[in-house]
Order: sequence, then C-alpha cells, then structure tokens
Amino acid sequence: MQGVTAHQPEIPGLAAMRRRLGAELLARVAGEQGPAARRRIHETPGPRWFDPTRPIRTVHSDASMFIGGLRALLLQSLHPLAMAAVAGHSGYRGDPWGRLQRTSTFLAVTTFGTAEDAQHAVDHVRAVHQQIRGVTAGGEPYHAADPHLLGWVHAAEVDSFLRAHRAYGAHPLDDAGYDGYLADAATVATALGVLDPPRTQAELAARLQAYRPELHATPEALDAARFILFHPPVPLVALPPYTALAANAVTLLPTWARRQLGLPRLPLLEHTAIPLAGHALTATIRWAMTPPPPPP
Repeated sequence: MQGVTAHQPEIPGLAAMRRRLGAELLARVAGEQGPAARRRIHETPGPRWFDPTRPIRTVHSDASMFIGGLRALLLQSLHPLAMAAVAGHSGYRGDPWGRLQRTSTFLAVTTFGTAEDAQHAVDHVRAVHQQIRGVTAGGEPYHAADPHLLGWVHAAEVDSFLRAHRAYGAHPLDDAGYDGYLADAATVATALGVLDPPRTQAELAARLQAYRPELHATPEALDAARFILFHPPVPLVALPPYTALAANAVTLLPTWARRQLGLPRLPLLEHTAIPLAGHALTATIRWAMTPPPPPP
C-alpha cells in the first residue's frame, strides 16, 4: 500500500498570484458574477445530464478549451450563413467578452449543472435562435434555428475542443474516450435541434467532409479572423499570452481552412516554439483556475 504524502503549504506569494490570476481569468470567461455562477452550477443539488466520470466533463473542464474555443470560432466562420448570422446578430465586435461569457456559461451549465438548469439553458438558446433570421450580402436567406446550420456549428465546435484536448489536455483520452466525448456532446446538440449529430470520430470526420462544398471565406469571415487574431480586445499585458493561444489555435486548423482564411504556415515555429508556448500557457491557466491544495 502506498503511503500518503501530506500536502505542502503553498508559498504565500504564489498563492496570492494564483488567486489573482484565477480571478482575472474567471472574470473574463464568466463575467463579474463568475464565482457565484460557478458555485451555483457545481454545488446545486440535483441530477445532472452527465455524471462525473463522463468524457465531456474531462474535456470541458480542461484549460485546452481556451485554444479549442479560438479554433472553433475561426472554423465556424467559414460557413457563409453561420458567419452572416454572427456578424448580423451576435454583437461580437461591440461586446466580445459578453458573447464569450454567454457561451462559456452555456457550456458549463449543460456539462456540470443540474438537468433542470441545463434544459432551461437549452430552451433559452433555442428561443434566441428562432428570432435570428436574415439575408446574406449575396441574397441567401439564413435562420439560426436551421438544423443543418446548427449541425455545422456543432461539428466545428466539438472537432475543435477534441483536437485541442488531444494536443494540450492535462490527461488526453484514448480513441474510445473521444468517441464517448462526442456521444456526450451529441446529447446537448440534439436538445438544441441538431439532427443526428456525430457520435464517433469517424462520423465527425465524415460530417465535416460533407460540409466542405458549402464552406468559403466571405469578407465577414476574413474580418472576423483579423479581429480575433490581430485586434483582440485584451489588455496590453495580456496580448503576448493571447497571441500564443491564438497561434496554437491556428496551427490546429486544417490546411484548407488556413488557406481559405489566408493564414500562412510557419513550419519551423509550428513544430517548436508555438506548441511549447501552448503547453506552458495551458499549464499556467490550469494552475491558476484550480483551487490550491488544502492545508495539512
């Protein structure tokens, strides 16, 4: 039987740094009410859609989601109808952090919250989608509640989260685990109105390939990519780490998507400095947002 190792108390200066950085990150991704929302989501008693052993909890609780989220935004923008809906109705330029906070809260509630709260979150999003309609610059109508359009957004999102976790997760899963992740995510997608979402990696690859003929970079998509990558709404002090996260998101994009968005390849950096920075940053985020060990 292995002996029990007592927790070493954290150095006071490091503990303060952890608390400050963790609070700033939580405020960015969850808003000013982040701590209260975290307690409500995780501590409210009641049944959940996913028990603690499910892969979706492993993936969605990991710091690799920061990279996966940026990749998802870039990839999703390549569907002209999805990008038109975002550009016309999401307010991502005027309130980018608000959009991030709403998205991260939805993911947290549906992954970790009670089944009742998860259903309320889904019902709210479906009601919002019903109201989002319009016409692209090319005269093509779109509706955010269209199951086919929802299917693209979902496929691009879970592919991004999966790939980021495989590359930068603290505990990458095996293929069966990632199939389990997609099966879990399909539960939420179905509730949102996606028809037959992919439940395995093979199904996901086939679904992404099926969307390829519809995808291309519109002026709105190129504008969004420039905003996300080159003019992000972050403080100057946070610009270097954000740039490293964004660079890792770009390197995880498929070659065809990078070509569409006009993002060059930098082979030497992409095999050395960029992934090293990605591992270092996700490890730092993980450390900052994980509660310190209890005192002995």
